[in-house]
Amino acid sequence: MSQYPTVSAVVPTRDRPVLLRAAVTAILDQDYPGPIEVVVVYDQSTPDPSLAELSRPERQVRVITNGRAAGLAGARNSGTLAAEGELVAFCDDDDEWLPGKLRAQVDALRAVPDAEFVSCGIRVNYDGRTVDRVLDRSEITLAELLRDRMTELHPSTFVIRAAALRDGFGLVDEEIPGSYAEDYEFLLRAARSAPLVNLSVPYVLVRWHKRSYFAQRWDTISAALQWLLERYPEFATQPAGQARVSGQIAFARAASGDRRGAVRWARRTLRGNPREPRAYLALAVASRVVRADAVLRTLHKRGRGI
Repeated sequence: MSQYPTVSAVVPTRDRPVLLRAAVTAILDQDYPGPIEVVVVYDQSTPDPSLAELSRPERQVRVITNGRAAGLAGARNSGTLAAEGELVAFCDDDDEWLPGKLRAQVDALRAVPDAEFVSCGIRVNYDGRTVDRVLDRSEITLAELLRDRMTELHPSTFVIRAAALRDGFGLVDEEIPGSYAEDYEFLLRAARSAPLVNLSVPYVLVRWHKRSYFAQRWDTISAALQWLLERYPEFATQPAGQARVSGQIAFARAASGDRRGAVRWARRTLRGNPREPRAYLALAVASRVVRADAVLRTLHKRGRGI
C-alpha cells in the first residue's frame, strides 16, 4: 500500500444528494492500491455530515464547507487546501469514476517524473444516450489547448500533484465571472507549466443534463469567455482557437437575445476563421432560424457542446 501515494478526491457539491452519494461511492470503490481521501465540499448548501459514515479502511470521507468565494472554483480550492494527499483529483458531484480509473492514472503520472497533471477520456451520458469521447494522444501541449478546448479533458478526469497546485501553477482561478470556463483556464495554466499526460480510455461517466447551472446563464458565459481572451494573449498566436472562443461568445449573445452583440462577435469570428461553425450557428439563432436550446440538444446527443 505504501508504494502508492495518498490521493485526495475533491468533490464540490450543491443540492445533488443522490448523485453525490453515487459519485463518492464510485471513488471509494476504486481498486487503487493506496489510500484515498474524499473531501466533499458543500457550496451554498447545507452539509450532510452522515456522508462521513461511508468511510472504510484506507478510504476516508470528510465533509467541509466552502470557505472561499462562492461557486465551483472556490469550492474546489477549499477542498484542495484541506486535502492531505500527495495527489489531488477532482470529481463533480454528478459524475462517476469508472473502474480502473485512479490506478491507471497514477501509474501514468509516476511513469513521467516531470509531469504534474494527468487526464483521461470520458463517457458522456445525455438524454438516455451514451457516447465515448477520448483523445488519441498521450501528451497535450499549451499550443494544442489554445487551438482546441478538447472537451474530453473534463475536470472529473483531473489528477494533479498537490505541490503543483500549492507551489506551482496554482489553484483554480476564482475571478472568472460565475466560475464559467474555470476548468479551461486551469488547463491552460497547467499546460504552461508542463505538458499534460493523457490516457485514451473513457474512465469517467459524465452526465450532461438540463439542470446544469450554466444551461441558461448566457450573460455569465459571454462575460467569462471575454475575460479568458483578455487574460490569455497567447490566443493571438492561434487564430483558429481565438475564433472558436469568439464564436462561443457570439452564440451566447444570440442565445441571450442580444442580436447586435451576436452579429458583432460573429463578424469578428469569421475574420479570424471563415470556417468556424459557431459563427453561423450564432447568426442563425440571432435571426430566429433556430432556437439555441435545439442546437444544444442536438450537440449534446452526440457528446459535444457549443
